[in-house]
Amino acid sequence: MSGAARAGLARLAALTLLTCGLWPARADNASQEYYTALINVTVQEPGRGAPLTFRIDRGRYGLDSPKAEVRGQVLAPLPLHGVADHLGCDPQTRFFVPPNIKQWIALLQRGNCTFKEKISRAAFHNAVAVVIYNNKSKEEPVTMTHPGTGDIIAVMITELRGKDILSYLEKNISVQMTIAVGTRMPPKNFSRGSLVFVSISFIVLMIISSAWLIFYFIQKIRYTNARDRNQRRLGDAAKKAISKLTTRTVKKGDKETDPDFDHCAVCIESYKQNDVVRILPCKHVFHKSCVDPWLSEHCTCPMCKLNILKALGIVPNMPCTDNVAFDMERLTRTQAVNRRSALGDLSSDSSLGLEPLRTSGISPLPQDGELTPRTGEINIAVTKEWFIIASFGLLSALTLCYMIIRATASLNANEVEWF
Repeated sequence: MSGAARAGLARLAALTLLTCGLWPARADNASQEYYTALINVTVQEPGRGAPLTFRIDRGRYGLDSPKAEVRGQVLAPLPLHGVADHLGCDPQTRFFVPPNIKQWIALLQRGNCTFKEKISRAAFHNAVAVVIYNNKSKEEPVTMTHPGTGDIIAVMITELRGKDILSYLEKNISVQMTIAVGTRMPPKNFSRGSLVFVSISFIVLMIISSAWLIFYFIQKIRYTNARDRNQRRLGDAAKKAISKLTTRTVKKGDKETDPDFDHCAVCIESYKQNDVVRILPCKHVFHKSCVDPWLSEHCTCPMCKLNILKALGIVPNMPCTDNVAFDMERLTRTQAVNRRSALGDLSSDSSLGLEPLRTSGISPLPQDGELTPRTGEINIAVTKEWFIIASFGLLSALTLCYMIIRATASLNANEVEWF
């Protein structure tokens, strides 16, 4: 399997572990403290009297490296199959160590395999330290992670400085290096503790939101069941009360047939011979077919709002609906044809008014276009429920996106440490 394939599989495995929250504690490079390395490089060119000396201040010790001073001659891997080997990842990587050299430092380029593989291979050839230069010119050194490499010192430097040293080695110029411990740098940016705090906060928020959503729907179900139960009780009581009310058939010569007698307040039509009327305890008279549906739902007189349940002594303490105007509208929709004809008669005959309605305090009946508020109220209630569900779903989606983004960011930092 090629190095690129291994790196791809490692990325996939790491992303899976990060998404599930199983990545090791060293996943975030920015959250780890590190030590800087102060590096002095001495180049002894042939034919030149004084050696060339320069300093590298931006080196960084590996996380698992001993923080100690070391000195030695810098060596690069020997070419493999006639091709220069700068990575040190091949199992056949070799270093030529002159017999008079007691301590030497391996110079390798980052990439293709893990830091641990590079460092372990150099340690196998008795290097006292490994200097790895970055493979990205604009990127600063990172804190390498290489557990299990023993007491070999590992340092990373920038690509520019690494290639400067490599250019001397390719010319067979002797390069001496001294590595000293610099400054201890504390964790920066988004620490692991902050990540844990934010994650716990999101989890708590989701738990609270879920509990509130469950509580809301439980309360809504309980309220709906209680309302339906009360409506059934009210309906049963209303049916019992209606059965006790007096009904009679209008005959010729009855007072209801008198032109001056009040019209039925529900359908606004006069009483005719053979009409069946219902007489309420308050002595108001209505068509039986008009007032019975009203009484079944509201158990009050449409004109004076007398509670017939209380008046008949059936259920003295049961309240009745008082929203007469809207419910009169809903009731009269069943008699739409009769009402339109009655309203047409009213518009053509200026002598006929709605005096019974004015007397009883009931608002005049609205047109069909005014019957929409009740439907609007239902739509608003449904929209509110869907808004709550959508908000909870959006919160969950944002939380999931946040965790994926954090996992991806940690993966990038982790790659900086391990490869």
